[in-house]
Amino acid sequence: MIQNIGKVTLYVNNQEEAKNFWTEKMNFVVRLEQPMGPNMKWLEVGPANDSFTTFVLYEKKLMMSQNPDTNVGHPSILLSTNDIQKTYQELLDKEVKVDEILTMPYGSMFNFYDMDGNTFLVREDK
Repeated sequence: MIQNIGKVTLYVNNQEEAKNFWTEKMNFVVRLEQPMGPNMKWLEVGPANDSFTTFVLYEKKLMMSQNPDTNVGHPSILLSTNDIQKTYQELLDKEVKVDEILTMPYGSMFNFYDMDGNTFLVREDK
């Protein structure tokens, strides 16, 4: 089902400033930088090119405009699977609350909720 803790989203005020901090001061590398809309981009940094777990740097104001209920003061945790459909079905079978699978240019994903209503995201990484 879940193989790794894949990504942790850090909500930042400015993606470029955050990118500079993580790459210039912390010696991280940019793992993925890709447009995801007119004024948005998906930006991942990690400690090395071969490290699996990365930080996704996401602008707070964009997240708040997309989903006002998101707690941008707290990181989002993205778990990784290599079979999104199978994982989705396994969670449904176990009566875990899940949202629908979203398919985006940068991957397929869905949210699930723990017993306290905390949100986690599962993303397919192949």
